[in-house]
Amino acid sequence: MKRFNLYSILLLALVWSGCSVSKDTVLPNVAPGLFRNTSPQDSSSIGTMPLKSFINDLTVQTLIDTALVKNYDMQIALKNIDAAEVLFKQSKLGNLPELKLQVTASSSRPSDNSLNGLSLNQFTGSTHIEDYSANLGLFWEADIWGKIRNQKAGALASFLQTAEARKAVQTRLVANVAQGYYNLLMLDAQLEIARKNLKLNDSTLRIINLQFDAGQVTSLAIQQAQAQQLVAAQLVPRLEQNVALQENALSVLIGTLPKAINRNSRLDKMSIPANLNAGFPSAMLSRRPDIKSAELALNVANAKVGVAKASLYPTLIITASGGVNSFKASNWFNVPASLFGLVSGGITQPIFQRGQLKANLELAKIDREKTVIEFRQSVLNAVGEVSDELTKVEKLKDQYTLAEKRAQTLQQASRNASLLFKSGMANYLEVITAQGNLLQSELELATIKAEQLNAVVGLYRSLGGGWN
Repeated sequence: MKRFNLYSILLLALVWSGCSVSKDTVLPNVAPGLFRNTSPQDSSSIGTMPLKSFINDLTVQTLIDTALVKNYDMQIALKNIDAAEVLFKQSKLGNLPELKLQVTASSSRPSDNSLNGLSLNQFTGSTHIEDYSANLGLFWEADIWGKIRNQKAGALASFLQTAEARKAVQTRLVANVAQGYYNLLMLDAQLEIARKNLKLNDSTLRIINLQFDAGQVTSLAIQQAQAQQLVAAQLVPRLEQNVALQENALSVLIGTLPKAINRNSRLDKMSIPANLNAGFPSAMLSRRPDIKSAELALNVANAKVGVAKASLYPTLIITASGGVNSFKASNWFNVPASLFGLVSGGITQPIFQRGQLKANLELAKIDREKTVIEFRQSVLNAVGEVSDELTKVEKLKDQYTLAEKRAQTLQQASRNASLLFKSGMANYLEVITAQGNLLQSELELATIKAEQLNAVVGLYRSLGGGWN
């Protein structure tokens, strides 16, 4: 009869194990239909492009490949995945019973004047007692309310979160490496412009010195020409410093000691892609690792609520143990005389724990609500990032067109001023002004070109590109 009752309890546990005491919260649909200032026809997205198809410069690809292997943030992200995988594998064993082996041997001698000592001497004729035991103990908790199932679901979501975190680190790393390289090309271009302008100022200063010797200009002309020359000269060491600092930063980013960065490209040879479609926000949300991580965070929160709520309900524990036991070492493994066994089952219902279990449940629900809010915020930030980069790409294109026209005009003006100055039809102030304006316009043109390249990479990253 007892065995029948035990089987009934086990059967009831298996039936109840499919029960669930909590209802999962689903993610809200907060994605807009379109990005700002985009047309409905933009169904494709550059975020779906493979990394090496989008960034086809071999030098940048080499730097990115190095960074993905040597960058320490990437290495930490991979170790986090390994740790989460270990926890997930361990959680998959939650439905299995615990099995422990215990081997004990003891010898005790009670006092001859004690009750135990008198009884022992009377019945066994011995002054000490020995006990030898070897047994296997089994402990199994029935997953009646889905607590173990929720623990497994939470561990799986946490494992997948670390994988998405690795992707997020990679997308940020790819963008930072590419943008760092483009900034380096910008500094190279600006350094070349400064050196070229310095030579132009030197030529102008020599002509003014000749005119001064001929009595055609005063010393004021020489001083102003020298001041203009020093402006260009000062730029050279400043830009050389910035080049070295950018090389050091890029070296650290790719996980190597600071060194010179080999580059086979020029800023003016870098092209801006013509078609930079953003696609639909819903597609972007399915690709961005940070959004996927926020979705998985809700899975974790749902699982924690399920575990906390299951803790309020009865727990069915099945225990069993069996082995050999003897009061003499010579009879320890005398089978079947030394065999023993025990099976028991019990239900534990929490009644009063000073409100701890209910508080845990309420905190888990609050954390779940916070997770939904954080998901909304992450979507808002993602859409905002894409809109920002789209605006940058569009407006920088207009800025570059105007800056290019201005630079071309000032180049012609500088040449004309030099020719007129040599023929005596323009004064030195016009030449100095033209050269100064040309220097600033060419430096600005290089800056805008680098900003364009950086905005394109930023748009690619914000649309979820860079991890594949």
